[in-house]
Formats: sequence, C-alpha cells, structure tokens
Amino acid sequence: MLRSSVLLLVMAVAPLPARVAAQQATTPADVRRVLGALAHDSMEGRGSATIGGARAARFIAAEMKKAGLEPLGDSGYFQRVPVARDSVAVPPRGTTRRNADGTVTTTPPDPAAPVRMIERLRVRESLAALDTVPLARKPAAVNVVGVIRGGDPTLKNEYILVDAHYDHLGMRGPGVNGDSVFNGADDDASGVTAVLEIARQIHAGATPKRTIVFAATMGEEVGLLGTNWYITHPPIPLSQMAANLEIEMIGRPDSLAGGVGRAWLTGYERSNMGEMLAAKGIPIVPDKRPDQNFFQRSDNIAFAMKGIVAHTLSSFNLHKDYHQVTDDLSHVDVDHMAGVINAAVAATRILSDGPKPEWKPGGKPEPRTRP
Repeated sequence: MLRSSVLLLVMAVAPLPARVAAQQATTPADVRRVLGALAHDSMEGRGSATIGGARAARFIAAEMKKAGLEPLGDSGYFQRVPVARDSVAVPPRGTTRRNADGTVTTTPPDPAAPVRMIERLRVRESLAALDTVPLARKPAAVNVVGVIRGGDPTLKNEYILVDAHYDHLGMRGPGVNGDSVFNGADDDASGVTAVLEIARQIHAGATPKRTIVFAATMGEEVGLLGTNWYITHPPIPLSQMAANLEIEMIGRPDSLAGGVGRAWLTGYERSNMGEMLAAKGIPIVPDKRPDQNFFQRSDNIAFAMKGIVAHTLSSFNLHKDYHQVTDDLSHVDVDHMAGVINAAVAATRILSDGPKPEWKPGGKPEPRTRP
C-alpha cells in the first residue's frame, strides 16, 4: 500500500484525467515489475552496446508497444546508433602527489613502460560507415523511441521529450561477495521505469495538446552517445522541441527535497520550468546540491546546449551505492518512486498542455567553442 504521504502527494498535484486517476495511476507493484525486470541479473548490468543492453532495449520496446506508443525509430521503436569498438592506445602516464606540507611531487612517465591498448566505443558518422567495420567490432546499439501525437491543431507540431538513459556499467571484475553485476536499479533503471509509466498513463488518458516523445537512450555512462546521436538525427526536428524533462535516479527519497514522494530539478534557477510546475502543485524544489553540478552531468545538458529548456528530475541523495554492485532493487523505495512518477505524469501534462517554458536571463548555457 502507498504510504499516506504519497497518497496525499498524488491528490495534491494537478489532477490526472478521470480515466487514469483511479485505475491507471502507478503503484508500487507497477514499479517493482518494471524496475525488477530492468535491474535483473539477466540484463547483465545493461552495459552500453552489450548483450545485456540489447535485452533491456527489447524489453523497453515491448513496454512501449504495450502502452500504445507509436514507434519513432528508424527500425520500429529502435533508433540505431552506429557504434563501433575501437582499439585505443594509452601511453604511460606520470603521477602527481600532494605532500603533507602542501608541495606537489610529480613523477614523469616511465619511457620503458609498455603502451596499453584499450577498447572504447565510438560513434561513426552514419550507419553506412559501419559497412567497413568488422562484424565483431560493431555491436548492436540503439535508442528506444516512441511517441504520442498531440491533438491541438497548432501545438501538436511542438513536442516535449521525456527521457532517461537505460545503460549502466555492465559486469566488471571479481565483484563484491561474488556479485559482479552492476544492476543500476537507481542509475538509471528508475528513470526508465518512470518514462514507461508516464507513457502508459498519458496514453490511457486524454490526448495531450503537444506531441510527447518518450526515449530511452544508450551510452550515457560512456559519453552521452545515444543522446548525441538523437540530437544530430532527431526523429522530429529539434526546432519543434518545446522542452526536455529527463528523469534520473528517483529510486530513493532525498531529505533535502522533502523526503518521500518529492524530487528536485537540476538547474531550477535557469528557467521558469520549475516555477511553472511548482505553481501547479508538483512537489519539486531546486537542486539543493549545486556544488555537484548535476545540471551538467546528465543527458539534459546536451539539449540545453542546443538552446532547448532541458532539466533533470531526480531525488539522488548521494547514497553510497552509486556505481556499485549494491545499486539493486532491494535498496529502492518503491513507494517513493510511485509517488514521484505520478507527480511526473502531472508535470508532463502541464508541459504538454500549458505555456512553453523559457530560459531566464543568463540561464541558457552557452555552446562550447573550441579554440
């Protein structure tokens, strides 16, 4: 059963459509089903461009189909990303040590040390460019994308992007107590669960005014590979994107956000999005840890650099299981997640049906320039 605080939260935010409110609202059981699948050992930690990642992508596509979303990829729900495994030489490096007296000791690289070769995922300029890559070096890599078309004669030509990254760290080393699977339940299976549940609820209710695109992207942990490919090959032109709401790490409550069922928005002060949502009863607050630079640390920053009002919804409380094998389902608060997801449904409807969010003066990040 939902905690009373979560029930009150769902009642307090902008009302869900009548068809959704009673039967379709996300429950802890819904969270456990979807999150339990994504963070299961069989997904092998959902490493980027791995067999486990491909399993996760297929599961997400099946959930989008079940929810009634229209496919928006170049191959059904899949937007193929031309990733190849390249061998990269890593030369020997020196060391730098800060001494107790404040001085710094630098040791130059050992010229006799061997050059290490490592494998790194890199995106080619096109799918055709993979034709010359050996089969063993071009793993399957996809974003998973679906859409609900808007119903307003004018606003349907604009869209809101609701997204999360589905990749995590895969399987690494000997692990801890025999466990080498980095399940990434909070990071970011929790966000993907939210994207799928928001899509299910929105589709079950009244048609939104703006179009809503739902995406689960690959490769965030290795350099925003999937998001950057989406930006350069958007299924709908970026000029039509009204706003981006990314969801990342909502698996545990954060006391600084107000506890169970509440979340914070990265870069809250940069635009009027957070204020718009809070004014309608959405239980979000500004990011209380600006020193962590969360606004710049997830997929939303890639869209923000293109001028799109883009923020991440989160309740990450700096828990010790971040990027550890212990980030699993047993540590997720499913009551909290259900509350945040239901609030995020209302937030998505506000964004799809209300005014277009705008940057505040000085809030839009400037595109990076190379000298």
